[in-house]
Amino acid sequence: MASDLRSRLEELVPLQRERLKEIKKNYGKVSLGDTTVDMAIGGMRGINGLLWEASLLDPDEGIRFRGFSLPECQAKLPAAKEGGEPLPEGFLWLLLTGEVPTKEQVDTVTADLRSRSKVPGHVFDVINAFPVTAHPMTQLTAGVMALQTESEFAKAYETGIHKTKYWEPIYEDAMNLIARLPEVAAFIYSRTYKGGVLHEADPNVDYAANFAQMLGFQDELMHELMRLYISIHSDHEGGNVSAHTVHLVGSALSDPYLSFAAGMNGLAGPLHGLANQEVLRWLQELVAQVGSDVSRKQLSEYVYKTLKSGKVVPGFGHAVLRNTDPRYMCQREFALKHLPNDPMFKMVKNPYPNVDAHSGVLLQYFGLTEQNFYTVLFGVARALGVLSQLIWDRALGLPIERPKSMTFEYIENYCESKFAA
Repeated sequence: MASDLRSRLEELVPLQRERLKEIKKNYGKVSLGDTTVDMAIGGMRGINGLLWEASLLDPDEGIRFRGFSLPECQAKLPAAKEGGEPLPEGFLWLLLTGEVPTKEQVDTVTADLRSRSKVPGHVFDVINAFPVTAHPMTQLTAGVMALQTESEFAKAYETGIHKTKYWEPIYEDAMNLIARLPEVAAFIYSRTYKGGVLHEADPNVDYAANFAQMLGFQDELMHELMRLYISIHSDHEGGNVSAHTVHLVGSALSDPYLSFAAGMNGLAGPLHGLANQEVLRWLQELVAQVGSDVSRKQLSEYVYKTLKSGKVVPGFGHAVLRNTDPRYMCQREFALKHLPNDPMFKMVKNPYPNVDAHSGVLLQYFGLTEQNFYTVLFGVARALGVLSQLIWDRALGLPIERPKSMTFEYIENYCESKFAA
């Protein structure tokens, strides 16, 4: 078995292509379920219509990364230290190959990303053209678009490349983008919140620790939190807005920079990537109005007041999950271990909290208090999953996405004809 990621993918691509061929041959005409009008006009929830290998979301069990639950990933994937949080580089190997890597294999990924991490100067020029008051996600998307001038796929497609080889420059683009996102994000953080003070990259530490240090955080516990944060936010199936957008735009053979930038615009939406900062704000408002030593009755009254005003209580419940989000649970365990007495941690309670109910509280505890930046962190993490799948989209030759849309009239006529029959 190959010891580096690119070589291992070269071994796996022919096998997975043959697997897809067999699935199409043997099961191509098998129905995956009925589609109702409610599904079609209700955000397409419950429609099985997308191949996504990196992860699978079960309503009761939660997310599985290539078949492994989060606790299994924490136990099996290599960590920076004994008993520590898994390294995101290990998650990247797992998401791309479906295999648990050795520490030596993870180290090759760390070294490879480090070698790719230099950001061209014009990217900073583009970001600097924005006022520092611009939302960090606006700056991030612009930075990613500026990186697009480096696209290996765009160059290869323009000069001519066989479609069976598409995945190779896509891989190069994806790895380059993953490698460069931390410096772009850190530059945005610095110019927006820290007066332009920059912190040098550290070539001697892992991906997440280096990112934390470029943000100005030297605390090893913050490095551990960043490892956990990037890992658990790396992927969440393919139907969410950011993941689906990257897949959709990429299906038109847009390169990874164009596709990822599109996905980040989706992530910036209040119903998707902004949820963690909305949770923190809601909790802070609760503490300001009721206090941190809140009774069950006071909490119930405040929740009712929020709902009665036409707002939602952010961070509780999920579009798919019907039990407590396992991503919440691993953050809760981290908090119980490292900050059990933090008042904001104690405010994060049931029913069914999701990942967003906790991440903002942890970031704030370690000093990353700039809430508008939280979605940028989310974007850096999500790159691992969506770009892993984008590589496989091209390796498998998946076609351009083109679902059928309908008008009111079509739905009415179709349903009435069904009733008449």
